[in-house]
Amino acid sequence: MYGEITKYRRDIGVGIIAAEDGHKYRFERSAILNRRDDLEGQEVHFALASLKPQDIIVLAGSPWTAFGGIGL
Repeated sequence: MYGEITKYRRDIGVGIIAAEDGHKYRFERSAILNRRDDLEGQEVHFALASLKPQDIIVLAGSPWTAFGGIGL
């Protein structure tokens, strides 16, 4: 599923994703696969598990960051 991070509190590590299905989902920092400092406003792809976003991938930047920054 796709969505956009509308709010993120770095101090407590939680945020809100406004998803393409019209719902808003709360997520935790540990669910993000490719962490970034500037999360608000970023488009993301994620899977839902028990109504919680899991395996969140931030779609901005290089796609290689989702795999731990593989260097060539």
